[in-house]
Amino acid sequence: MRLAAHRDAPINASAFRLAWERLRKRADLCDLRFHDLRHEAISRFFEMGLSVPKVAVISGHKDARTLFRYTHLRAEDFVEKIN
Repeated sequence: MRLAAHRDAPINASAFRLAWERLRKRADLCDLRFHDLRHEAISRFFEMGLSVPKVAVISGHKDARTLFRYTHLRAEDFVEKIN
């Protein structure tokens, strides 16, 4: 996947990093790492009911054990579904 500043102009890693840093500072989220968002997204995909193979395809994980390290599910989030 390529990020684009304009329709066809790719964004390089340095530009992305600088934009991320500005966003974090503006939002007063200095402790938030971009990688934290990956953990959050993977947990949300599982909460939505996506299967392990589907989440693995989305996240790019080839090994389920590694994928599960990214998952931060809470039991209380699933109580409603069980009852």
